[in-house]
Amino acid sequence: MLKGKKIILGITGGIAAYKSAALTSLFIKSGADVQVIMTEHAREFIAPLTFEALTNRRCLTDTFDRNHEYSTEHVALAKEADAVLIAPATANVIAKLAHGIADDMLTTTVLACDCPKIIAPAMNTRMYENPATMENMDTLKRYGMTVIEPASGRLACGDVGAGKMPEPEELLQYVLMACACEKDMTGKKVLVTAGPTQELLDPVRYITNHSTGKMGYSIAKLCALRGAEVTLISGKTSLTPPMFVEVVPVVTAEDMFQEVTARSAGMDIIIKAAAVADYRPKNVSNEKMKKSDGELTLELERTRDILGYLGSHKKEGQFLCGFAMETQNLLENAKEKLARKNADMIVANNLKIQGAGFGTDTNVVTIITEDGTQALELMSKEEVSGHILNEILKRLS
Repeated sequence: MLKGKKIILGITGGIAAYKSAALTSLFIKSGADVQVIMTEHAREFIAPLTFEALTNRRCLTDTFDRNHEYSTEHVALAKEADAVLIAPATANVIAKLAHGIADDMLTTTVLACDCPKIIAPAMNTRMYENPATMENMDTLKRYGMTVIEPASGRLACGDVGAGKMPEPEELLQYVLMACACEKDMTGKKVLVTAGPTQELLDPVRYITNHSTGKMGYSIAKLCALRGAEVTLISGKTSLTPPMFVEVVPVVTAEDMFQEVTARSAGMDIIIKAAAVADYRPKNVSNEKMKKSDGELTLELERTRDILGYLGSHKKEGQFLCGFAMETQNLLENAKEKLARKNADMIVANNLKIQGAGFGTDTNVVTIITEDGTQALELMSKEEVSGHILNEILKRLS
């Protein structure tokens, strides 16, 4: 998601500098062009050669190095950068940035940047909680920088408390939020449902389906990266909840219905990607379960129609998108569902093609609206999410 983006990664003198190598690797895998700048003290913890091997670029350390590509390297880098991340950021460099001190390659470059700046403090708990450090971080926030709250745990010094640098994957998400996508959904409130529901038979067993929630989670994450305020109502999944999204966990179809209906009125876009169980046991109890010839039978009733409710209660200007999964007559059934549910879009999943459907990282879908259909080829669910959101925004503009 960072293809073509230029990221400056600043590394200062803390033991957490070893994590920055893994972070650099994540940036490269995401397609970014990474320029690492190290302070003099950072080189005491990890060698510049490590980052040069990962980025295929010279690691910058000295403002007055005569081998710079440009005569004013820090200014040239600042003009090109899409985002700056300092990880780890020591109390010393935080204090310098808060007071406009530019006495090395890193601080002079950051001072010259007008792109998003992200600071990941990492230090001893007492240093982090020192009033001077707290005031300096507040100053950086007032200047528009993002200061990431450090993790808590056992520190390198043996103390236990706040001050650990977050893991590389979390830091990557902050950079993605800063520059991966155009913020074309800013001001939009989006509700996404995802994952399966579970309908209890007894304390041990339940009815569910094969949904993993990957499609809905991908949509929710991309909406947030594009600037939307996102609420994700999710059944139980093994997925890590996306950052920058309000996640509301539910179990049953009734739970999801209640949460959706409580929040739907204030939403600009509603995307129902959850695979809700169509049936639930009726009045479950041991007495209601009947055995016949050694087989257990159970009376079922339909769960509430969430998409149908949303369609019949749709507010003016609100966009409603549902999903359809059919094993036959896919387009015909999906078009019929579009009209019957009063939806604005139906995304029809083709379950007959390898690499599509539940549990995969790819999908094959057809986007159906009143003005036609758009069949997409096999692609990642992230790419599918982008196409869906683009089509929605076209119809909201």
